[in-house]
Formats: sequence, C-alpha cells, structure tokens
Amino acid sequence: MLVLGIDIGGSGIKGAPVDVEKGVMLTERYRIPTPQPAKPKPVAKTVAEIAQYFEWDGPIGCGFPAAVQHGITRTASNVDNKWIGTNAAALFSKATGCQVKVINDADAAGLAEMAFGAGKGRKGVVLLVTIGTGLGTSLFTDGVLLPNTELGHIEIDCEDAELMASDAARQRDALSWKKWGKRLDTYLDRMEQLLWPDLIILGGGVSKKHEKFMPYLTVQAEIVTAQTFNEAGIIGAALAGKPLS
Repeated sequence: MLVLGIDIGGSGIKGAPVDVEKGVMLTERYRIPTPQPAKPKPVAKTVAEIAQYFEWDGPIGCGFPAAVQHGITRTASNVDNKWIGTNAAALFSKATGCQVKVINDADAAGLAEMAFGAGKGRKGVVLLVTIGTGLGTSLFTDGVLLPNTELGHIEIDCEDAELMASDAARQRDALSWKKWGKRLDTYLDRMEQLLWPDLIILGGGVSKKHEKFMPYLTVQAEIVTAQTFNEAGIIGAALAGKPLS
C-alpha cells in the first residue's frame, strides 16, 4: 500500500510517497520551507502543495511537532500557538481533499524505527529519543506505542531537560562532546529511573556522530543509534496514515 508521508517541522515541511509494507520512500523527498509565522492556514496550504506536487489522491499521514489527540493538536512546538486546539486532521483533509491522519512527530519516527529500524522485532520497553533542537521521545511496550510522551520536557535540576541536553544546547553552550555527553547521560539516567527501558534508541541528526559521545553514556539499558535517520519522520507518518483494514 502507498501512503503519502509528510513531516512538518519548524523550518521545513517534507513529503514523499511511501510503500508502507516495505518501509521505503518511492521518490526523493520534496521539501518546502515552513511558512513564517507557522499558522494553521499557511501550513495547511503548504501540505496541499506537497500533495499536489505528487498528484496525490490517496491516504496521507502527517507528523506534527505537538501532542496530538484524535487529530487535534494540543501543544505547539516550533509552530504558532494558534495550533493549540486546532483539528489539524480536518484542516489538512479539507486542504488536500484526501483522508489525513496526524501524529506527533517523535511518535512517527518511533513507528518507523520499530517497524523497519533498530527496534524491529524487539519486545519489552523501548524508548526512542530524537536529539536535535529539542528532545523528542516515543515509548513502546512490546511494540505498542504510548502516544504523546513529552519526556524531553521533564525537569532536571529545575531546568527543562531539552534546554540542558539537546543538540541545540550543545551548540549554544559550545560544549565539548564529553561535557555534552555527560549531560545527555544525566537525562538518560533519569529516563532509566522512571521507565526502566530494555532498549534506548538515539535518533536525530546528532546520532550520526554517536562515536563522539556514546563512550560517556553509563545507563544500564542497551543503547543503539537509529537506522532510519532522516527518512524516519516521513516513513513513520505514512505508517500512521495507513487506513485500517
């Protein structure tokens, strides 16, 4: 089955048709800069432009940087606050003329990684942490997703965790990989104390440089890097958009 996967981010909106049985994108992704400010109507128009680019008339799945309940966006990370309380699924469906499902972007990445990446076939508790501008998380038990776990925002030493341990924090504070690795280790240690995962998957662009910081991670859980990398958001969104049979 083919589903158009769209990954909505604060700086860019990307999409591609995906074979959801094989977990592969059928074309190069098509990217349009995110409208600024990223209000609902301009973003919906951009989503429609991506669908039109592919001459798409089938199901669509969208990953969105927010907690999403039944298609309604409850938070707004790196997009305009007008998204809070917006029925994004209905808005995108109207704009594209297609059936659209919307999912949290980190959850989308997690679905891709569990189906086709480092989490494939893994039982027990699996935690995916996407490390970039912020810290995104997705949590699975025996392959079942617990949606909208905003665990990148837990408080550590009176500070939002992502302000301390994200890749943006590393760059902002000009940290060495060792110093930043120890910050990330503090965050992952807290995750282990709370969740006791069997496997932690580290994703996001910085995971490609894992050899620079992995030696400083001391948690007991097995830690691996994501395998789907930059395609995870699109592939996972498409998986979420797959119609129920």
